[in-house]
Order: sequence, then C-alpha cells, then structure tokens
Amino acid sequence: MANNFRRDQWKMLLVTMFAYLFFYTGRHNFGWAAKGMAEDLSISFQQIGWISFAMLMGYAIGQLINGNLADRFSPKHMILTGGTLSVLCNLGISYADTYKTILLLWTLNGYFQSMAWGSGSKLIANWWSGKERGKAFGFYTMAAGSSSVMTFLIALFLIQDDQSWRTLFRYPILFLLGALILFAFIAYSHPRLKSYTLEEDQKKEDLKLNWKQAYLAVFKNKSFLIVSFAIGFQSMARYGLIFWVPIHFLGSNYKDSTDDLWITLFIPIGMAIGAVSFGYISDYIFKSNRIKSIRWGMLCSCAIALLIYFLPEANRLTAVILMFAAGFFVYGPQANFWTLSPDLLGVKLVGTGIGVMNMFAYVFAAFGEPLFGKVIDYTKNTANIFLLVAIICAICALIISLVNNKNNILKDYE
Repeated sequence: MANNFRRDQWKMLLVTMFAYLFFYTGRHNFGWAAKGMAEDLSISFQQIGWISFAMLMGYAIGQLINGNLADRFSPKHMILTGGTLSVLCNLGISYADTYKTILLLWTLNGYFQSMAWGSGSKLIANWWSGKERGKAFGFYTMAAGSSSVMTFLIALFLIQDDQSWRTLFRYPILFLLGALILFAFIAYSHPRLKSYTLEEDQKKEDLKLNWKQAYLAVFKNKSFLIVSFAIGFQSMARYGLIFWVPIHFLGSNYKDSTDDLWITLFIPIGMAIGAVSFGYISDYIFKSNRIKSIRWGMLCSCAIALLIYFLPEANRLTAVILMFAAGFFVYGPQANFWTLSPDLLGVKLVGTGIGVMNMFAYVFAAFGEPLFGKVIDYTKNTANIFLLVAIICAICALIISLVNNKNNILKDYE
C-alpha cells in the first residue's frame, strides 16, 4: 500500500506539472503577437498595454475567487474548465478584428487561466505532506517556469517562419488542449478518490469552513498577509525581467539580432531550474524554513541585478550567465511562497490562501508594468530596469523578514 501510494503521489504531481507546462501558451503568447496585431488592426501600443493590464487584473481577480472555489469543489474539474475556456478565448482572438473584442476576450482569458494554479496547488497539497511539500511545490513551480520556455520556443519558431500573429493564438494552445485531455484521464483530486485513507482526513473532518469563514480566516492571519505583500514585490521583479529585459538587449531590431534573441531564453530557463532548486534548498539546506530561503534568494537577486546594472557591456557568454542567474534567483523563491499557504493556513485553506496570495502577486505585477515603462521613458536608459529590479527585490527581502517562521508555521499539518 505504501509503495502504491508513493507511486501515485508522483503520478499526480507529474500529471499536474505536465498540464501546467502548457498553460502559458495561452497567456504569454500575447507579447509575441502584440506588434503584428498593432500593425494589422491599427491599434496603438498604449491600447496594447491596456489589453495586457486587463488580462493581469482579470487573472488577479480570478485568483481571489477561484482559489476559494478550489477548496470547495474538485481541483481537477477547475483546471479542466479553466484550461478549456482559455483555449476558446485564444481561438476567438485569432479571428477578432476589433480592439474591444480582443480586450474583452483577453480579460476573460486572464480569469479562466486563474482557475488552474490554485487548483493545482490544492491537488498537490492533498497528496503531499508538509515534510515534502517544498520539494513538490518546487517541481510544480518549475513547470510554470518551463511553460515560459515552451511558449518562447513555439512563438520563436512561428515568428521565424513568418507566420501571422493570429497563428500565435491558434497553434500553441493545441499543446494545452492535448495536455488537458491527458490530465482528465490520469488526475485525481484527493487520495481518498483512489481509496487511500489518510490519518489527517480524520483529524480535519470538522474543520470545514464556508466561503465567508475561509476568507475571514485568511485575511485575519497577519503573517499570511505579510507574505502576500512580499510575493507582490517578487512578482513585480519577475515580470520586470520577463517583459522588459528583451527591450534592453534587443530594442526594435530583434529580427536582425537572432543571437541576442536567444540570450533572453536563458531568463525563463533560469527561472525553471531555480524553482525546483529552491524546493530542495528550502527543505534540505534551510530545514523547511521558507522565510530564510526566500530572504536569501531575494537578496541574491538584488546583488545580481546590481551587478548587471554596474557591469559594462558584457560579452554574450557573460550575458547568458547573468540572465540565467537573474531568472534563477528572482523566480526560484516563488516555489517557497506557495508552500507557506498550507504552512500558515493549513491544507483545508490552501486553495483560498494561494488564490489570495496570487491575487497580490498579479495586482503588483500589473501596476509594476507602467512603473518600469515610466522609468525607461524618464531616464531614456533601459539599464535602469535592473536597478529597479534590485530595489524591488530588496524590499521583498525586507518584508518577508517580518514573518516569524517558528511562531507561525502550523506543525499539525506536517
């Protein structure tokens, strides 16, 4: 029985990772389509920015709602519903001809995409105990980072093949559709659905809360709110790298600078490896002390961003190393943030908690985008991206340090 359960633990983790590996093909594809869309439909870049902002806000609002729903309904069904509706929104945009239509569909797409992350986190928390949850969430977060790599590669091939911007909303999401079909046949939301009986199920039968009680429990937890503010700054730094660093390296001549274009690929590669690495770093080096692990990672991010800022123009090898390191340390700690939801709130509230936490992350990311743009417009120097990232990472490290790990972590859920 123990061997079978261990095998199914890994099966549930891997199939959830595989499904999320392709979710960004229906979200991060927009940036690659933006220029062609603007030219084809005579849409200004300011309007493009509002479309991107609307998606991020739709995602943030969706996290607040859908995280709680993941605690109350089947995480598996939530992922399948959100993924399928996201595929339909992407297909709709590929045939759209007006700004308002694209704005509406992309906002809805943000909401539907938000149905997956908290639900997947709930499923994983159901299957993995607190002692190994850092490792499990590290792998899960690695899937999210790898999804950026996957989307980058697919978009790059389509662009180099001179495909229309519309194909970026058609072909990539076919991978998501295939992953959802596989997930539907393999995934189980909870061990008891495969006839496993866990001791913690008996202990927590009387801990069920209605939706109002669940939100109240989350927002009354001071430590959890501090963590949520901290991840907001971490997410702002992450999206600062994803969306603005290519501008620093490539400007508007990216099609004539294919070598430089590939340098940017090492940011999401670093993010993916950093995510799984920080799962192990948290569990084995910092003895499951997520706070110390996050603080260490964000301080390293700050130092690397400052190094990039003060370093004269580097050769390509040095640039590759620095971009990899920046992605590794900026995104890696996010794996430790998600484990703090069950650690601080308990498994019964993991969906609600991660939903609230991710809402903070994307609201901060949404408002961070115009902040980065304003700094570039004002200073006329794209290198200031890294200075701003360094400041944001330092703020994150300071905020997360306000949480007392020993006094707040719930031991009865481990």
